[in-house]
Amino acid sequence: MIAGMGIVYCFLSLLIVVTKLSMGVVARFDAILPQDAPKKKPAAAAADDDANVALAIAVAMRG
Repeated sequence: MIAGMGIVYCFLSLLIVVTKLSMGVVARFDAILPQDAPKKKPAAAAADDDANVALAIAVAMRG
């Protein structure tokens, strides 16, 4: 039981070290491949969503 707990402890410690190292590597290459900014939805889409919700409710109540 002690050996098993020791193995799990070593594995988790190694996992933490590898994760921290990979975070540093990714941070260095982040400037080379920047992420795209999220695109905004047009304002007209909100009104269309309300119509779709009303239609879904009507269909659900009908049958």
